[in-house]
Amino acid sequence: MFLAAAIGSAVGIANIWKFTYVAGGNGGGAFVLIYVLALFGVALPALVAELMIGRRGGRSVVGTMAVLRQREGIGRGWKAYGVMAVTTVFIALSFYCVVAGWTIDYFRVALSGAFRDMNATSSGAALAAMHASPLRMILFQTLFIGLTVWIVAAGIHAGLERALKLLTPGLFLILLIMLGYAMIAGDAAAGLTFLFRPNWSELTPAVVLFAVGQAFFSLGVGVGVIMTIGAYMDRNIPIVPSGIVIAAADGAVALIAAMVMFPIVFAQGLSPAQGPGLIFATLPVAFGQMTGGAILGPMFFLLMAFAALSSSITLLESIIATLEDYTGLTRIPLALLTGLALWLVGLGTVFSFNLWADVYPLGFITALEGRTIYDLKGLAVANVLMPAGGILLAVLAGWIIARRSSAEELGMRREWAYRGWRLLVRWVVPCVVILVFAVNLLA
Repeated sequence: MFLAAAIGSAVGIANIWKFTYVAGGNGGGAFVLIYVLALFGVALPALVAELMIGRRGGRSVVGTMAVLRQREGIGRGWKAYGVMAVTTVFIALSFYCVVAGWTIDYFRVALSGAFRDMNATSSGAALAAMHASPLRMILFQTLFIGLTVWIVAAGIHAGLERALKLLTPGLFLILLIMLGYAMIAGDAAAGLTFLFRPNWSELTPAVVLFAVGQAFFSLGVGVGVIMTIGAYMDRNIPIVPSGIVIAAADGAVALIAAMVMFPIVFAQGLSPAQGPGLIFATLPVAFGQMTGGAILGPMFFLLMAFAALSSSITLLESIIATLEDYTGLTRIPLALLTGLALWLVGLGTVFSFNLWADVYPLGFITALEGRTIYDLKGLAVANVLMPAGGILLAVLAGWIIARRSSAEELGMRREWAYRGWRLLVRWVVPCVVILVFAVNLLA
């Protein structure tokens, strides 16, 4: 259950959608190399730190701060970190559910055969038509939130455990089936060359920071979700090997998804540097033109929906766990009320594409001109709150919690391994995240 939940939390739309379009727009191979190095050199130590803190506290992220105040003597102010983490998850989930709803919508569209003979113009028009219809977007947003709430309300064992036992293996099974097909029907040579042969001329400081940011934040480190999952972790499960498995699974999904998509894109003579439109505008064209696309198209968007749902239920669980700690309500009403709140706040994201497309709440700030509500939510989460959470996590694990406590919790047999982890968490992780944070703010 623990590994399924942790992998499900880490593997989401960002692994499939964002990784592929960012890799496609940043030269492929050089980006991938830096991503893999950052995944294990920066993100993994932070992931291990968050699991360690979660198991040490044994409660929700806010509750864990209270426990650590008693056990480790951390200051009262760390409760604010827990509150910030839960707030970050809520904001992220409010727009995540809208985008996840698109995957269900496109699964339906793919099943109908609408991708057949689709070209770039008609594909762009189809995406624009979806964005222009608030009722259509609200319908699939509601469906996705309903599924998420239903699973979480059912409880840890009857809900999350059962769902993740289906979703996590199902996600990998669909990926592997699609990989086999892409290697046969797509341009495997061009796709794999683009993905795994570094073009060093493309390697710029900006590409390095993009790759490091993708590796760190795709794991969801620093916002308390992994900490909440760590609280459910049995004492006999080793933290470091578990962290390695989670990071490897997260990276594997991203790389396999790219190995599926780029051969398909190259086989149809399309560009991999399509930005966010790669999934919802470019791939439907490829599926419509290729042999077997009528099967592969629905399968791909089902994969996206599986990835989105496996993440959303763990994100919502971290919110519910905190509310259970600090209210007298039980899981079912908390899940329903939180789902309703997510739906209402998510309407701002829906309307950003249609009714409020010309509404820029912070347009009076030069750097935020032309930013819709959806844009502002994304900027706040990705460029401010998640980096801040990552920095605070590293400070807490590396500088505040006593050395003997973290050593005891991690149980590393070799002193040099513990020293290496502690060095990375104390110095490398915060310095790298601060650099990414600063560049994001300047941008």
